[in-house]
Amino acid sequence: MLLVGLTGGIASGKSLVARVFKDLGAHLVDADRIVHNLLEPDQKAGQEVLDYFGKELLLPDGRINRRKLGEIVFNDAEKRAWLNRCLHPRVFETYQAQVRQVRSRFPGTIVVLDAALLIETGYHRKMDRVVVVYAEPEQQLERLISRDLFTKEEALARIQSQMPLAEKRGHADYIIDNTGSRENTEQQARKVYARLKQDAEKTS
Repeated sequence: MLLVGLTGGIASGKSLVARVFKDLGAHLVDADRIVHNLLEPDQKAGQEVLDYFGKELLLPDGRINRRKLGEIVFNDAEKRAWLNRCLHPRVFETYQAQVRQVRSRFPGTIVVLDAALLIETGYHRKMDRVVVVYAEPEQQLERLISRDLFTKEEALARIQSQMPLAEKRGHADYIIDNTGSRENTEQQARKVYARLKQDAEKTS
């Protein structure tokens, strides 16, 4: 089994690469999806978040308004640090449980953890390989504004809350450059996955 960390900045194209890896046979663990589940109102983490931030975060259907939560934490470093302390250990605990299940059933599988804050948390050190998806900051900004309808200030707050992609590149075993076309990025992703399969065979 090969444990691969897939990371990058917000709107860098990480999800596109994750889909390519999954289509090629990787077992994908999406950290953002785990967070989404943790924030359900019937989960302990969700209750802790509501206790800390207040019931005004609740949507009419009883779920946590993740966009409003983002508006708060991306403009308040102290609150963002609290949220990270609340969620990150649970995210990685869930990931480890999934790895154990996959290892018992498909021991030769490549497991890809798709996590934006993989390097910031230090969890990249537990990976066999790290893949960083790179885009220019201007491209991240443009994508956030057009895709998620953020204002420029909202988009910049999210980008600046993360480690710069230029710095993340220094932790990568493989870099996928997403400054060009979608087709070019997908081609790079397929080539990197072929290398990861070779790496997996060497470690088996």
